[in-house]
Amino acid sequence: MQYFLIFLAFLCGAVFPTQAGLNAKMAKFVGHPVLAAFFSFLTGLIGLMIYAAIARIPLNLMSQCRNAPWYVWFAGLLGAFYVSIVIVLMPRLGFALTFGLIVAGQMAVSIMFDHYGILDAPLREISLGRIIGALFLVIGVILIQKF
Repeated sequence: MQYFLIFLAFLCGAVFPTQAGLNAKMAKFVGHPVLAAFFSFLTGLIGLMIYAAIARIPLNLMSQCRNAPWYVWFAGLLGAFYVSIVIVLMPRLGFALTFGLIVAGQMAVSIMFDHYGILDAPLREISLGRIIGALFLVIGVILIQKF
């Protein structure tokens, strides 16, 4: 099971640049990155609705969102920010540099979230090894930019 989860994580990583390329192409057709992001979220919504119908997910569960804390609603805004900014950056910086920087940012924030248990993350203290690993990511981004 662990290997399957690792594969899924890798697959998610592979999907991001593909999504960015498709969204950037859509932005060229519609003339604005925010409109491209809108269509990306619209098709995602349609896909999720179809999946929910096929998987017979009870829609009455949606009413439980009223019990969620106010700050969880920012997830959608963060997703819109991410998709819109990637649409702008990818054609200018290229796939490798854009996603190298994204991964470096993800690592920095993820290490902090783990260390402080932010958003119910399991506690994992910052260690020298984790810091060195994050530095290697930054070095990798610098090498990608330079070469």
